[in-house]
Amino acid sequence: MTRQTAPGAAPSDQPEADAPDGGPGGARQADVPQPPARALRWVILTLAFACGASVANLYYAQPLLGLLSRSFGVSQSTSTIVVTATQIGYALGLAFLLPLGDLLENRRLASRTLLLTAAALAVAALSPDFWVFLAVSALIGITSVVAQILIPLAAHLAPAESRGRLVGQVMSGLLLGIMLARSVASFAAAAWGWRSIYAISAVVMLLTSLALLRMLPVRQPQHTARYSSLLASVGRLARTEPVLIRRALTQAAMFGAFTAYWTAVPYELVDRHHMSQTGVAVFALVGAAGAAAAPVAGRLGDLGHGKAARAAALCVGLVAILVAGTGIGNVLVLALGGVLLDFAVQGHQVLSQRDIYALRPEARARVNSVYMTSVFLGGAASSAATGSVRAAWGWTGTMVMAAALVAVALTLWAVELPGKGLSRAAD
Repeated sequence: MTRQTAPGAAPSDQPEADAPDGGPGGARQADVPQPPARALRWVILTLAFACGASVANLYYAQPLLGLLSRSFGVSQSTSTIVVTATQIGYALGLAFLLPLGDLLENRRLASRTLLLTAAALAVAALSPDFWVFLAVSALIGITSVVAQILIPLAAHLAPAESRGRLVGQVMSGLLLGIMLARSVASFAAAAWGWRSIYAISAVVMLLTSLALLRMLPVRQPQHTARYSSLLASVGRLARTEPVLIRRALTQAAMFGAFTAYWTAVPYELVDRHHMSQTGVAVFALVGAAGAAAAPVAGRLGDLGHGKAARAAALCVGLVAILVAGTGIGNVLVLALGGVLLDFAVQGHQVLSQRDIYALRPEARARVNSVYMTSVFLGGAASSAATGSVRAAWGWTGTMVMAAALVAVALTLWAVELPGKGLSRAAD
């Protein structure tokens, strides 16, 4: 990639912000003016809540699979397809909806998408049979992509010297949504039935949509190409940014291990440890500790320790799987494995996103589209395999599969050429 500088200007440390679509109709740098520090804190808080509330929709079904199986009269193996359908839907949203963040005004795009999420959740709460619920689960996944529209917006708003920290704070909200979703869904199911969480979330999505309209600044990307050209540029980014692909594949493997653990563990808690739905909810709370990794990882990245911190996260992930695999007879050991795994996966996520956002500042939504689509396809493949692996080889077989995925991630880190394709800001 060539670099161009204005006459008399010093060479830039950043990758060239070329127009992915070529010519005068391509992308131009389009950052929103940074709000004052006090206002920025409230904006970041709003973004964190919106990300957490929207992404939680992807995980409500995981602890409810047994209830769904009984309610709709399908096998446990069939009920796990709900997790796969939701994640495939999310991957489709990441591939085809998220790039619009580089084309349409971000605040309106996020707010209107949340209205569609609310409608899909309302249908889920009223689904008469399993196949309607399965179809609408995919739609919930597609529209819950709002979280990934808002994270690049946080990167645009944040000053360069604190971008990792502020994006880490938004990620903390997102991760709390992921971690608390299972507990909230289980508590709601125990109190009012499994349909209640979908009705509650529909109301939350409506309120969040209004909050985004009120709190967020307007950001209109200066991208004039057509939608088809925008999608084509996503493919070009995937072909021309090796760092993006390495980070995406590594996190996809880690997320696959994460998905295998959290898809299988509710069955183990109910079948082996005879826990109630409330007990599963309490157990799922341990995952919330993983959100603490986000701001810590962001600060390490800001200090230039990204590569070492990613290696540490991957090693912690492998230890977590080994602990969980040997601790099925002890709930406390099983929970420890879950905490360590969440900490590893979320820390690696923040570090990876910090790197990829430094690659093409004018195309952060499309960069995020490539990255997160890969990650959730990895999760969908893992959830699809988990039902069969668990049925054939039980918890031990599931954890062997998860350990193999973490080993793949470690291998990808080990073969990475130091600094190749990275700007100075990225690592």
